[in-house]
Amino acid sequence: MPWGDKIKQALVAVMIAMTLTACASTPEPKVNATSDDEVPVLDVNDPIEPFNRYVFELNKFIDELLLKPVAKVYRGVLPDPVEIGVRNVLNNLDTPLTVIHDLAQGEPERAGDACGRFGINTLFGVGGIFDVAAGEPGKDGIPYHEEDLGQTLAVWGVPDGPYLMLPILGPSNVRDAVGRLGDLFIDPVGHVGSRDVRRNLTITRIVVRGLDTRARSIETLEEIERASIDYYASVRSLYRQRRKSEILNGEMDEDSVLDISIDEEDE
Repeated sequence: MPWGDKIKQALVAVMIAMTLTACASTPEPKVNATSDDEVPVLDVNDPIEPFNRYVFELNKFIDELLLKPVAKVYRGVLPDPVEIGVRNVLNNLDTPLTVIHDLAQGEPERAGDACGRFGINTLFGVGGIFDVAAGEPGKDGIPYHEEDLGQTLAVWGVPDGPYLMLPILGPSNVRDAVGRLGDLFIDPVGHVGSRDVRRNLTITRIVVRGLDTRARSIETLEEIERASIDYYASVRSLYRQRRKSEILNGEMDEDSVLDISIDEEDE
């Protein structure tokens, strides 16, 4: 089956899931007060929590059996400079998509920074292996940032929808799940070369990015699990916190911080 047809089928599946879960969706997290003691209560937007918890446990099993051991080998085999170089190349390949989303979000200055980074690192950083644009320590450079369709849809006012725990991919929501698939079509790098080249490059980027991310988070996730009364709820809260920060470009407003703090107390 052609690669494009597989992606289209996956997109249809996600849209069906979005329709089904939306029927049972709850409002966005809001802080309410009970009539008796005025204690804040969070309405968690996780209407299919039993199913999400099942997928979460399945992901944990796959992670312990396969992903985590492979990530440890990846981190152990590659010297730190090589590992950083691989990450730099992945970041550089993601930059054209970031430029598109910066412009779509009405952020021309950030789009210009991303363009500058891409040009400098591609030309002078050996295709992005070296992050020349970041500059030397202590000196001004062009910091890396990334944008995706989920963030753009959020800026356009599209609600996040019910929380979802995706197989292998982990925590998400309806908006971000659709955004992941949409970015496969939008990404300029994904349209370079023949169909086989595009397919192999896409698969390689997804796999290597996943390995790199998992390798960098081994100790962090272990610590979160040890410290959590409810690991699932902690991951859900941290995901929502990270996404809000990314959508706001790191500038958390008071309402967002309040939503997050109440969510963490709910755990």
